[in-house]
Amino acid sequence: MQTHILGFPSIGKRRELKQALESFWKGDLSAESLLKASTELKKQHWRIQKDAGLDYVTTGDFSLYDRMLDITCMLGAVPPRFSCCLGDSPLDRYFSLARGDVNRNIPALEMTKWFDTNYHYLVPEIDANGPWIIRGHPVVEDTRRAKGLGFSPKPAIIGPFTWLTLAKAQGGALKWPRLKAVISAYEKLLADLTPYCDCIQIEEPVLCTELLPEEAANQFRRAYSSLNAACGNKTLILTTYFGPLAGNLELAVNSGCAALHIDAVRGKEQLDGVLAALPGDMVLSLGIVDGRNIWKTDYTDTMALIERTVAILGKKRVWLGSSCSLLHCPVDVEEETALPEHIRNRMAFAVQKCAELAALNGIIEKSDDMALNENVALLKIAAAHPDSRIDKVRERAASVTVTDFSRHSAYSERHAAQAWLKLPLLPTTSIGSFPQTASIRKIRLDYKRGDLNESDYITAIKREIKECIEKQEKLGLDVLVHGEAERNDMVEYFGQQLGGFCFTQNGWVQSYGSRCVKPPVIYGDVYRKHPMTVDWILYAQSLTQKPVKGMLTGPVTILCWSFVRDDLERSEVCKQIALAIRDEVQDLEKAGIRIIQIDEAALREGMPLTRAEAEIYLQWAVYAFRLASSGVQDTTQIHTHMCYSEFNAILPWIAKMDADVISIESSRSGMELLDAFTEFKYQAQVGPGVYDIHSPRIPSVEEMVELLQRALRHISKEKLWVNPDCGLKTRQWEETYPSLENMVAAALRVREL
Repeated sequence: MQTHILGFPSIGKRRELKQALESFWKGDLSAESLLKASTELKKQHWRIQKDAGLDYVTTGDFSLYDRMLDITCMLGAVPPRFSCCLGDSPLDRYFSLARGDVNRNIPALEMTKWFDTNYHYLVPEIDANGPWIIRGHPVVEDTRRAKGLGFSPKPAIIGPFTWLTLAKAQGGALKWPRLKAVISAYEKLLADLTPYCDCIQIEEPVLCTELLPEEAANQFRRAYSSLNAACGNKTLILTTYFGPLAGNLELAVNSGCAALHIDAVRGKEQLDGVLAALPGDMVLSLGIVDGRNIWKTDYTDTMALIERTVAILGKKRVWLGSSCSLLHCPVDVEEETALPEHIRNRMAFAVQKCAELAALNGIIEKSDDMALNENVALLKIAAAHPDSRIDKVRERAASVTVTDFSRHSAYSERHAAQAWLKLPLLPTTSIGSFPQTASIRKIRLDYKRGDLNESDYITAIKREIKECIEKQEKLGLDVLVHGEAERNDMVEYFGQQLGGFCFTQNGWVQSYGSRCVKPPVIYGDVYRKHPMTVDWILYAQSLTQKPVKGMLTGPVTILCWSFVRDDLERSEVCKQIALAIRDEVQDLEKAGIRIIQIDEAALREGMPLTRAEAEIYLQWAVYAFRLASSGVQDTTQIHTHMCYSEFNAILPWIAKMDADVISIESSRSGMELLDAFTEFKYQAQVGPGVYDIHSPRIPSVEEMVELLQRALRHISKEKLWVNPDCGLKTRQWEETYPSLENMVAAALRVREL
């Protein structure tokens, strides 16, 4: 059996790519040095795969920013607003699309979540008038280089149907008439790759969704016939992941491709159907090692899947792979020297997952019972550890009643009860975090290292909070925040104060571009040890007469942005987290904080890819939010925030969350997300983001006035809030202050209209 992974993390074991990118953007690193650093990382990753015993090393999985953007640039699908960048170097043009162009005041491509993950991709734009200039793709040079170094490369490219499905049509353009041109570009790419490889991975995760329109499905087989022809005698692997093929199984097995890859972790239930439908000459690649979590593979369960498949297809027609790209995992668990042994022994990061595939192959090919027995023993010891189950936590979760999920009164009555806040029309606020300056980072680092005692640390953080409040007062914001100077990350901060969580030292995962997160690990039952935010928020409120929001991360987001234990249903873990957050909400209210924001940025991204599974998920996810937020009086205003997720289709579920105010990302999409509010009469208040915080550019007053006027076509002035798209943690004050200044000016101007 052949072994391979769908992709390796680009960012590097110690975030080497992040450091190189940010040095390049600051002008401290040349383009040549950036590309050299990237090449060295690729070589390291290929060596890891080969040394693990895999038959192929994957190329094309590495990107300087985003693989969807790499395809966009290959196709030359550059929106007209970037036409002035066409004379720039390819690298500068590439990063202008990704990050916007500050000097020319050009906003970046829209960014949203990659299916149901926490990775953000850049959304392609198809304009009616935009000419396309086909260019090369870096996968060709990478594959040539890998072959020259003695590796067996397997290029990986995002497929044309996924790219077009996720693209957005602008200015009256139609997407699918472009398919012929797109396929032509892919044919050239595949032909360019064939001299350097035996097989090519073409990824169509859209086949695991219900997003593919009928007009596209009707063209699928013909298009793939052309792509297979372009490959000559090379194996084209139609690659799917993140769920079962469901309604697109027939398309996949009749694609004409020599091999089909399925996700046998998230789509385990599809195996029998796939085996029954698979053509007699088609190879099946089983995605058996989880690319989205950090726990060791259960060899016993996995061997049963492999043996069932081999019994029907024979070994020659079965490949073993990761369920999806390992992009969603940290790089190497050997870097984790501080974790408790019983937790660390259960973990497998990207390096270890490569080895697991080789080990599973060895069990089949060489009857390696030692590897199987070691795996069984290790998982048995971990399951028996006392941290795994806490009876009091389980009993509390089991005792939740229907009344725990509901506010005392309907929204209309709560809205009247909250009139004491005396907020103006179009109240202005921010989402929560403010710039994490070098000063703040040094304070936290010195405290972590022991160079700053607790008393001095608290004094230093309070100084930062005071400065943040003073800036907001000067700006004229109506509802203030404390700025989150004490928080390293919106999930990690809470995980550090909750039982059942642990933390890695170098478990970094790419979120987008150079942005990395270090997800907490949920290994046991979850409970709140003590109040987590009350003292900081109370201090901030003591500095101003204006209301200060209590800032919390919601249970669904904590769940989705953590690596979650695999021995308890996710819905039950989420309920435990919700009860812990509920305790914090009630303590904030008792302390006098009457505006509380519970961020659920990840609500949409955690949703499974099919309607049936999505309905089940949304029900328990929405009720987890309500469990966390419903234990307060009518006079307390509950906010939530959602970012970078298409949620038009789930607006009825968002309404069921029963928040008093929701804030949402909408500036990159030109407020188009608000179209749903015209069709669905959302009763509560809404704060659509009026500027994109992921770009360093400073939006003008006029630009934000225009966005607010668009928003007013969908939302009444009495229900509209004014805020940025997301938190401002990653920005500098030099960008943040003038942007907020312009935002407040825009709100004042629109109030007067």
